[in-house]
Amino acid sequence: MSVVPDEQPEFERFKYRRTKLCDLGLTIEGTPLAPIVEEFLREVRERNIRVTPHCYLSTEWGVPFPSISIGIPFYLAHPDLIELHGERTGHVEGVGRADILRYLRHEMGHVVNYAWRLYEDEDWVKTFGSMTQPYLEDYRPSPFSRRYVRHLPGWYAQKHPDEDWAETFAVWMAPGDRWREEYRTWPAALAKLKLCDRLMATLATREPVVTDEDPDEHVATLPYTAEDFYKEELAEEAEFPQGLDGSIRSIFEDLNQPEHASTAPRLPAASLIRRHRSQLAADVFRWTGHFPERTNALLRHLAERAEALEQVYPEDRDTEAAIALTTLVTALAMNHVHQGTYLP
Repeated sequence: MSVVPDEQPEFERFKYRRTKLCDLGLTIEGTPLAPIVEEFLREVRERNIRVTPHCYLSTEWGVPFPSISIGIPFYLAHPDLIELHGERTGHVEGVGRADILRYLRHEMGHVVNYAWRLYEDEDWVKTFGSMTQPYLEDYRPSPFSRRYVRHLPGWYAQKHPDEDWAETFAVWMAPGDRWREEYRTWPAALAKLKLCDRLMATLATREPVVTDEDPDEHVATLPYTAEDFYKEELAEEAEFPQGLDGSIRSIFEDLNQPEHASTAPRLPAASLIRRHRSQLAADVFRWTGHFPERTNALLRHLAERAEALEQVYPEDRDTEAAIALTTLVTALAMNHVHQGTYLP
């Protein structure tokens, strides 16, 4: 008799958190990931792409350069690890079939780019830019720019020419061929999609130049536990300006003004912030490009300050408090993305 995730014995949860990742025997086979990966590989074959990527479990999504291997985050191989990842980071990249397929199509764009060295093609360089351009973790996207397709959250196509191509390819690869209609009024993005379409037509008759499977940080080689992995990931957090105290007070003290008199019980503001942490991190990233791990660090700081300032709000004004919090965090995130700081 199998045990459903929510009924997993405590010793199993302990095992998946405290055992070295290389000793857990994590694989794609036999997990909910397996049919999704197979569906993705069928899409590859149906698109007549003459390279079959090697999918493996790693620390994050990615394709080692130059290879045809797609790294899938190890935590997606087990529900307890997904839960732990959500607890530690507040954001999971790839939850459910549709989301995982989106990431796989994006990574397949890198596979195709490296397998045929498209980044050396003159038209590719003219359209997307040079692969030698610095790859910066911090990039400043222009939200809603019509020069780029929309696929992964955070306006990811704007990060680097390689990512611009991968996002364009992912939109091209998605079943239904809706891109011609969806981008018909976006001339720059449409030109990229049309080039992708032409290049893929020529590659249908060409063997790939690179076929190396070179997995990086394969889960079977990781000599630390999941708990250790997240401790290291969260070790360094940004310093936050003291001026945020005033912003916190302005939200919750306004909700307690006499003109908004309420007999409802008062709830701690810190609890509201922590309750909305995961959704806020995901939504802020989608629309601003402010990375979820940074939003989570910011929200932890706001919750700690709200607690120290003893901020409360009326229970019957929960929705207004959540909207005000969302607006504040979004404004701070936009400042950080475009100015490198939360407050001027």
